[in-house]
Amino acid sequence: MLNLVSVLEYSAQSIPEKTAIVFGDKTFSYGQVNALSNQVANGLKHAGITPGDKVALSCPNLPYFPVIYYGILKAGAVVVPVNVLLKGREIAYHLKDSEAKAYFCFQGTPDLPMAQEGFVGFNDTATCENFYIITPDPSAPSPIEGTMTLGQMMGKQSATFDTIQTNPEDTAVILYTSGTTGFPKGAELSHSNMIMNAVGSKEIIGQTDEDIHLVTLPLFHSFGQTCQMNAGFMSGGTLVLIPRFEPGLVLRAMQKEKVTVFAGVPTMYWALLNYEDKENEFDLDLISKNLRIGVSGASSLPIEIIKGIEKKYNIPIVEGYGLSETCPVAAFNHVNKKRKPGSVGTPIWGISIKLFDKENKEVPQGEVGEIVIQGHNVMKGYYKKPEATAEAFQSTSWFHTGDLGKKDDEGYLYIIDRVKDMIIRGGFNVYPREIEEVLLTHPAVSLASVIGVPSEKHGDEIKAFIVPKPGQTISEQEILDWSKKQMANYKYPRIVEIRDSLPMTATGKILKKELKAESL
Repeated sequence: MLNLVSVLEYSAQSIPEKTAIVFGDKTFSYGQVNALSNQVANGLKHAGITPGDKVALSCPNLPYFPVIYYGILKAGAVVVPVNVLLKGREIAYHLKDSEAKAYFCFQGTPDLPMAQEGFVGFNDTATCENFYIITPDPSAPSPIEGTMTLGQMMGKQSATFDTIQTNPEDTAVILYTSGTTGFPKGAELSHSNMIMNAVGSKEIIGQTDEDIHLVTLPLFHSFGQTCQMNAGFMSGGTLVLIPRFEPGLVLRAMQKEKVTVFAGVPTMYWALLNYEDKENEFDLDLISKNLRIGVSGASSLPIEIIKGIEKKYNIPIVEGYGLSETCPVAAFNHVNKKRKPGSVGTPIWGISIKLFDKENKEVPQGEVGEIVIQGHNVMKGYYKKPEATAEAFQSTSWFHTGDLGKKDDEGYLYIIDRVKDMIIRGGFNVYPREIEEVLLTHPAVSLASVIGVPSEKHGDEIKAFIVPKPGQTISEQEILDWSKKQMANYKYPRIVEIRDSLPMTATGKILKKELKAESL
């Protein structure tokens, strides 16, 4: 028997008074988080939720997220985290596709009325029977007439609960992919999948109960959920929650709370590198003294940004690789091994990674192939989508990621690009990430994204979107002329667009799909 909630319950039993969560000026001990989760579990049981039922959760990085997340697991149900930026129609899709029977949704703000959108999605889903609004003040009345708040749902429930025992292979979480190709698909992740990846995440950076984690990665996403929340609770650490990434807010929290571990995506590191402390509010020496490591994932971190962050904050940046379908961690630059900037490291314990060609044969060392993964972290499949599941495994026991990579002679993995992002110009394969890395070495370039656009003459043409550094001005022609001197003739971009910013997902990934749509 195995239940993912054990990552909380073990710490709640062994160190009940230890601070588990810091949110602004509020703190919650492990014992308090566990007791509140018990109330949620009792409320769900009272509402008729049974083991195996799906329960959706839309909530930013607030203490409510882990309380509800673990409460759902205690009830033996399956957590379905939902992106907080989704609209009513999109929410309805997730509720229907996952067959959710209950839905917890944060009230939101005037700018982001989450509960209003959530209620639209709930009303459009006949199978979803219970809707709970998470109000900032638990004692506040419901802002939508006829609906129940989380506070009302928990109010009369006992703070003790006997966790429903589940099997290791039972589904614990359904994580939805970003939907870069068609509609989002729900990756079914078992209790064993999630616990083993939390263990791996804890071990690869040596997490202890003395660590203080700054959590600004969305907890509805696999990176923050596994590598920080589950692994952090498993190790007995303290989580400092920040609902929305802002460089100044992050630095302020790092300084105040003496943060030791930061995890982010490349655009977060880019923002921290370029942040100007105009009022001299922060003591970078003090922040660096406490901060022992920075972790990067979700997409490749450009080497120029790694160099800049390590110089500015005097900490090592370790990069890893994974996907929602792998819980997410598959490879990592382990702290007890040689670190190679630009590489995502080697497979974590119990995981195998190979590179396949189009015939599903392993490519020779040093050559580019599709990254395929096998091990305890690989999903059960896409929920209710046998054809998509079959396509992901392609009649093999290996999960096909859709990412291109290569290995060096020591087995270190390097991400080249997404298979679907590869540009074929005049018969030559061009990898956008390679061009982006070069563009970031230009002294005036802060951020770059490269895509392929249709070309009658070459099949694809290379287009670069450039965000200048603060205070810098640069022309499109200047980038064109400079690129021509830096790259082979078939590689350098022929089209350049200067922008103030680039579209991004809630997790900080650049939305190349939007850039491509705008360029058609």
